Amino acid sequence: MRFMVLLKSDAMAESGALPTEEIIADMTRYNEELVKAGVLLAAEGLHPSSKGSRVKFEKGTQAVTDGPFSETKELIAGFWILQCKTREEAIEWVKRAPFGGHSGLEVEIRQIFDAAEFGEAFTPELQAAEAKIGQQMKENAKR
Repeated sequence: MRFMVLLKSDAMAESGALPTEEIIADMTRYNEELVKAGVLLAAEGLHPSSKGSRVKFEKGTQAVTDGPFSETKELIAGFWILQCKTREEAIEWVKRAPFGGHSGLEVEIRQIFDAAEFGEAFTPELQAAEAKIGQQMKENAKR
């Protein structure tokens, strides 16, 4: 099972302040642990919402709103993608994240759909198309 772990944003992340060397070192050690355990598939931090945009779709039209966005508790500051045997295992890994000095920081864990879960709607033709897209993404990542 794959899980997306979403690190919720806070005022510090939204300020655009870069992390300290100590914070980067702590996160590097944590990510190394995840890699050694064979559970880390991806991990990235995100720029503040002031550098982002939202696109709202409404009855055939699109409206673009540039950041910053006011409700920080609804924003994401970064993410990990973990491959774990159970949700409980993913929770245990998240509990080990180096956030002990933070107060009120929230991390959300969401299971990623596996293709088999889509059932008959995911036809062999659609599976082949998705496999092709997956291969193209791997090639793009090498650039």
